[in-house]
Amino acid sequence: MKNVLVLGGSGFVGAHLCEKLARAGWSVTVPTRRRIHARAVQHLPGLTVLELDVHDEAALTAAVAGHKAVVNCVAILHGTAEAFDKVHVALPQKLARACAAAGVQQLVHISALGVNAGQPDAAPSLYLRSKGRGEQALALAQRSGVDVSFLRPSVIFGQGDKFLNLFANLQKIAPFMPLAGAQARFQPVWVQDVAQAVVRCLALPPTRADAPRVVEACGPQVWTLRQLVHMAACLAGVNHGRGRAVIGLPAWAGTLQAWVMEHLPGPTLMSRDNLASMQVDNVATPGVPGLSSLGMTAAALEPIARDYLTQGQATHGLLGVRQHSHR
Repeated sequence: MKNVLVLGGSGFVGAHLCEKLARAGWSVTVPTRRRIHARAVQHLPGLTVLELDVHDEAALTAAVAGHKAVVNCVAILHGTAEAFDKVHVALPQKLARACAAAGVQQLVHISALGVNAGQPDAAPSLYLRSKGRGEQALALAQRSGVDVSFLRPSVIFGQGDKFLNLFANLQKIAPFMPLAGAQARFQPVWVQDVAQAVVRCLALPPTRADAPRVVEACGPQVWTLRQLVHMAACLAGVNHGRGRAVIGLPAWAGTLQAWVMEHLPGPTLMSRDNLASMQVDNVATPGVPGLSSLGMTAAALEPIARDYLTQGQATHGLLGVRQHSHR
């Protein structure tokens, strides 16, 4: 039976993944602390929502039992060292033990581009260090007979993202855009491609290798952060489609800006840890398999971003139909 447990199935990537899995004939289980958080996916055919705390190892182990495959989409971008450890390290450790105990056949973990699982402590940020340690923890499941795949995406864009939408919205109210890390390089990948890559990984035969499979998920084009920020404003029609002036900040000013944004009320938009992560180019690694190894051609950013930044509404797939119908 094709049944899969999707941790983080109610999130940005997870919701698109659940739709892809439903279309591919999988029975999907989504654990969530509160059922209302899964309202975007709970009506998908063959999908079951479980109310539980995935950080509770006993509850997680019970949820994993009976599933052929598990996908982990749970991640955070901001937080303390303790928060990163809880989500990116301790949860994978619990998941590795649960999958090995339950005899799960496949495990796909959405990691991050720039992770060095061989030397995680060499990474410049808490985010990347914790992601690397999480990969190390899940590699133990591979040695226990679980076929493990690590999918490492660059920054992910798509309808409802907190990346291009964020910068477009900021420039709707700001006369210019002071920007830390303006020269940082990214290779953005469409959320639908990330979701499809997970489905393709689940369709692969077991590797029988000692180490997990690694696939980097990147789009076809490299952009600087400055270019992405300016493009987001132009596509969103800011300043009659001309966008705003983007002013790159020196390192000291960028650090100060990030510190201020960390301490503003509401969700964190940027942190000093984000800036530290940008020290590592977020682009494809030569010699590491990419989406083409899964028989995929990555979608270009600009046509898709133009669609959702201009229209401001979901237009893709079952999720888009449902979201549009609720407007």
